[in-house]
Amino acid sequence: MFEGFELTRCEGADGVRLRVRHGGSGPAVLLLHGHPRTHATWHRVAPLLAAAGHAVVCPDLRGYGRSDKPATDPAHRPYSKRAMAGDCLAVMRRLGHERFAVVGHDRGAYVATRLALDHPEAVSAVSALDAIPIGEALRRCDAGFAASWWHWFFLGQTAKPAERVINADPDAWYTATPEQMGAEAYEDYRRAIHDPATVHAMCEDYRAGLGVDREHDDTDLRAGRRIDRPLQVLWATRDDMADLYGDVLAVWRDWAGAHLEGGPIDSGHHMAEEAPEALTGALRAFWERAGRTTGAV
Repeated sequence: MFEGFELTRCEGADGVRLRVRHGGSGPAVLLLHGHPRTHATWHRVAPLLAAAGHAVVCPDLRGYGRSDKPATDPAHRPYSKRAMAGDCLAVMRRLGHERFAVVGHDRGAYVATRLALDHPEAVSAVSALDAIPIGEALRRCDAGFAASWWHWFFLGQTAKPAERVINADPDAWYTATPEQMGAEAYEDYRRAIHDPATVHAMCEDYRAGLGVDREHDDTDLRAGRRIDRPLQVLWATRDDMADLYGDVLAVWRDWAGAHLEGGPIDSGHHMAEEAPEALTGALRAFWERAGRTTGAV
């Protein structure tokens, strides 16, 4: 995996250290994975971007993979997307990247958008894959959402923690195959899901999502704070974003500045693994258009 890339550990925020893969040169791109993956989910996309002339950085988010798993608190703030975004900003600056595009998938999309909201001076463009803002998802929650995304509420429980169920048989709870992911990426993911500390941290991510992350989203919305960088939203045709929300871009309009675009990718949910060429092409075309119209990338 990641031929020509370097694997290292970098200090993020609050002393947390992240496992980071980085390589290539040129305009910088930060790639953020979702649940329950590690940075290895990008192993088919990152080399394509590096070959196209980008410096590519892929961390394990705090709590995931082999990054640190800080102690939590009653509000789950150490696993907020604000804390994770702070890690990402610190890592990029330690690697010499003051300004960069950010791409986030699934939970990583919430970190990407929080990074753009909290630190707009560092972000040139944002791509959110298979996600809408956490506050929007919870505000629009209905029976269909609850039936399809029930895991949000299960993983978010504290009275009867989900960790006991997951740790009893991680391979039954999390389903993936080496054919889908690639053998090395699959082994990396499997090590993670068999680590009880990682499982606990991933649940903390969801607990933060139901509380402090929604609070941050709602505060921004009330204050009129928006993502004022070019924003791309992509969703998988074989996932349920369009079924749940119809016009996915319409959900994002209240969060976007002048430049919002996006559309479907012919893929299942894990598009970086299932449709890497199509995803890479969509990202590069977006950056080119955004650069022409705004000079941002």
